[in-house]
Amino acid sequence: GSAGSGSAGCPLCPGGPEVPFRYDAAVFENRFPSFTAPPPPAPSGSDRLAPSYGRCEVVLYTDGHVGSLATLAPEQVCRVVAVWRDRSEDLWADPAHAFVLVFENRGAEVGATLSHPHGQIYAFDRVPPLTQNRIHVLAGHRERCGRCLTCDLVERDDEAPERLVVKNDSFSVAVPFAARWPYEVHVRARRHGLRRLGDLTAGEAVDLAAALQEIVVRYDGLFRFALPYMMVVQEAPAGHDGRPLGDWHLALEFLPPHRSADKLKVRASVETATGVFINDTLPESSAAQLSAVAVPTTSWAVVSVPEVIRAPPPPAQT
Repeated sequence: GSAGSGSAGCPLCPGGPEVPFRYDAAVFENRFPSFTAPPPPAPSGSDRLAPSYGRCEVVLYTDGHVGSLATLAPEQVCRVVAVWRDRSEDLWADPAHAFVLVFENRGAEVGATLSHPHGQIYAFDRVPPLTQNRIHVLAGHRERCGRCLTCDLVERDDEAPERLVVKNDSFSVAVPFAARWPYEVHVRARRHGLRRLGDLTAGEAVDLAAALQEIVVRYDGLFRFALPYMMVVQEAPAGHDGRPLGDWHLALEFLPPHRSADKLKVRASVETATGVFINDTLPESSAAQLSAVAVPTTSWAVVSVPEVIRAPPPPAQT
């Protein structure tokens, strides 16, 4: 951020109620969490209710009020990756947490109420249902084929250049073969063994930052406005041995709701009732449109992901 970059009334800008001082990036507990530690007791009288233990954090990408992953300097995007990694490792290390989800909702169309560049992290006390299904699918592919499903998906992406969106040494960046949303993009780690943010090498972390920025730049150039999206970081849950699942590669999913400049795709009756998504846009067509967006040249060779140095808490006000 820069002096005077704040916006009056924004709770995320320096001097606001959440972070009263200037910062490069910041993390704080959500003031209105979906779950807490310790959680309030479950109401008595029902065996279908239980306390929900967890943690909800907000990650501020910059103290500047205006910006996004598309417009931040490369050093700032690398810092965001560093903060994600730092907080993710801390949250996974808590034995009470069974799953950690880094995510971002950008735009009012997906429920964001604040425009200040930020994301969130949720730590759950249980493995969510969709994650359980992914675990089952990975195990089934390994049993049937004797191979890692994600390795196969990365190979198939590379064999279908018409679906690729960004060229990247460490990640496959493509519109998936069976995209649920018209301009959905998946970022899959190439290296078998890169399961969580904490597994990133220095080079992989920079490659991830570069991919993040280029995807959002292409999104914003697609219809010439800041395209709303949901972004989720899929890290490996623990297996029965307590270690991250071996066939789970670190992946990021970008899920924009727009199907054209002025129309949104709605998760309607069929999708909601069955989980079967109806997408009338060919992934190759979406990838071609995204690939055609002009992207300014950025040098990532001279940047690195910094070590996270935590600022001391501000003095208590009297």
